[in-house]
Amino acid sequence: MSNTRLYFVRHGRASAGWDTELDPGLDALGRQQAREMAQQLAALGPMNVITSPLLRCQETSLPLCEAWNITAAIRPEVGEIPSPEGVPKSERVVWLRNTMGGTWQSLGPRYTTFRDEVVNFVGQINHDTVIVSHFMAINAIIGKAQNDDRLVLYRLDNCSVTIVESDGHGELTLSQSGREADTLIR
Repeated sequence: MSNTRLYFVRHGRASAGWDTELDPGLDALGRQQAREMAQQLAALGPMNVITSPLLRCQETSLPLCEAWNITAAIRPEVGEIPSPEGVPKSERVVWLRNTMGGTWQSLGPRYTTFRDEVVNFVGQINHDTVIVSHFMAINAIIGKAQNDDRLVLYRLDNCSVTIVESDGHGELTLSQSGREADTLIR
């Protein structure tokens, strides 16, 4: 049996930051990034598309879904890293920036559970799929593929495409990392 190719797309640029709005959509640049990503991947499909429940991911998936005349499956397993308990919304970006240099283990069980749920869900996919997700969730997948517990291995740009191969039984291999940039975590 051949490996499954998983195309992880980080969502396009959001219209607001994580510290000001819980579920922002894309801004004008983010919509343009989504269209460009769709042009890049269109010739590979059609294939299934899975998206995080958050609006910025759903909006990122739309141009590709329209090109393939399909509807994305919305799955919480590829959602955003949970907000820290007891940290006000206005301080979430500072918390995230401060934790990005650490490990999943150092964040504790709530976050290792998040990582494991993303990894376990993705590891069971057995058909080529595009997955529109978030910076930290994609880094969790890369970490599993590289056996590395750091939270951030790559500073993935908006709408960059990371390709991972899966054997359908939980083994993941990084084939190609997405384009990197010093994107603002906001």
